[in-house]
Amino acid sequence: MTRDNAVNRYGKLSITMHWLMLALFVGVYACVEIKGYMPKGSEARGLLMGFHGLFGASIFALVWIRLLGRLTPRPPITPKPPAWQTGISHLMHLALYGLMIATPILAWLMLAAGDKPFPYFGFHVPAPVAIDPDFAKRLKYWHELIGSTGYWLIGLHALAGLFHHYWVRDNTLVRMLPGRTGSR
Repeated sequence: MTRDNAVNRYGKLSITMHWLMLALFVGVYACVEIKGYMPKGSEARGLLMGFHGLFGASIFALVWIRLLGRLTPRPPITPKPPAWQTGISHLMHLALYGLMIATPILAWLMLAAGDKPFPYFGFHVPAPVAIDPDFAKRLKYWHELIGSTGYWLIGLHALAGLFHHYWVRDNTLVRMLPGRTGSR
């Protein structure tokens, strides 16, 4: 994830990955929400859950590229925020990356324990655990709990960006906006 020549914003790949992940999260959550309006066992409900899994697995596949990108230098926030804000920012990013990793792994384990396949673009990912319906129910609980927490994490992340842009008036948000120069 190289940066543009401008040192005050993220590179095109980082920006694209950030917004692609948001689109995938919108797809994941939209499928779950719309599924609730479909009759159990219906084809539409099954299709939505298939897309939910596809989007979630795509998040899991792409998160590793994002993590590699975190190894490269990031453009500085100007003016520099207080240490407490930087600390909260690091915790928020850790929680978001945890969401992107843990939730798909729990889904994979849940499906395997429930004797259900985990297809991804026509490939069937092997089951890492034995069939155990009780274990599948516990995994489902954790998958859904962490997934529900994701609404809050994503919402707070977005609010923090808007807070920095409109209240603090620093370049936090602008650094990640596509098609922009480094200026406000």
